Amino acid sequence: MKILVIEDEQGMRESMVSSLLQEKYVVEAAADFYSAREKLEVYQYDCILLDIGLPGGNGLVLLEELKKQNNTEGVIIVSAKDSLEDKVKGLNLGADDYLAKPFHLAELHARVKSVLRRKRMEGSNYITCDNLKIDAEQRMVWINEKELTLNRKEYDVLLYLVMNKNRLVNKSALAEHVWGDYIDDTNSFDFIYSQIKNLRKKLKDNEAGIEIQAVYGVGYKLVS
Repeated sequence: MKILVIEDEQGMRESMVSSLLQEKYVVEAAADFYSAREKLEVYQYDCILLDIGLPGGNGLVLLEELKKQNNTEGVIIVSAKDSLEDKVKGLNLGADDYLAKPFHLAELHARVKSVLRRKRMEGSNYITCDNLKIDAEQRMVWINEKELTLNRKEYDVLLYLVMNKNRLVNKSALAEHVWGDYIDDTNSFDFIYSQIKNLRKKLKDNEAGIEIQAVYGVGYKLVS
C-alpha cells in the first residue's frame, strides 16, 4: 500500500514517514502545496495524509481538486486546526477521516488501516482472488489455505496486481507504486522483471488459480 504524507513541519513529517515505513507501507512525502499538487497529478496513492495549512496554499484546495477528478484515494486530514468548521468542511469535500494534532502514532496507524479497509478492501482485512487469499494487515498470503512465503517486494507486487485484477498495469506505474521515490535511482526495470519471475514461479508451484500475464513492451495483467 502506498501513502503520501503532506505535511510542512519537518519533524512531524519525518516522524510520520518513519513510523509508516516501519509498518511496511511505501511512503512518499511533500512539504508544501505545490510539490504535493505535482505528486498528486502524476502518481496514485492508496491513502493521503493531508495537512490543511501548507506553504503556498490550503490543503483543502488539494482535496477539492482530487474529488473533482473522481480519484479514489482515501484522504485523512491531519491538522492542528481542530475547529468544527474545518472538520465539517473537510468531510463535506470528501475526506474520509480527520485527525487533530497532536496525536499518537498508534492512532494514526489505526486510522490509516481503517480507511484502507473501507476504500480498498470493502471493509475487510482480507482480499480473495480465486484460490488465493491475502491478509493485507498481517501481510500474509495463502493458496488453498496453505501459506505462501513471499519477500516484501514480491508481496507488494502481488497485492498491487490483485487490486488491479484484469487490468493492464503499466510497468512504470507498477514500479513507482511499489518502490515509490526510489524508482528515480535506477535506469532499468530489471528489478521488476526479477520480482515478477520469482512471483510467477511461486504461484505456479503452489497451483494458484491466477497468473501474471506479460504484455510485451507495456506491463502486466493478473487474470484467473
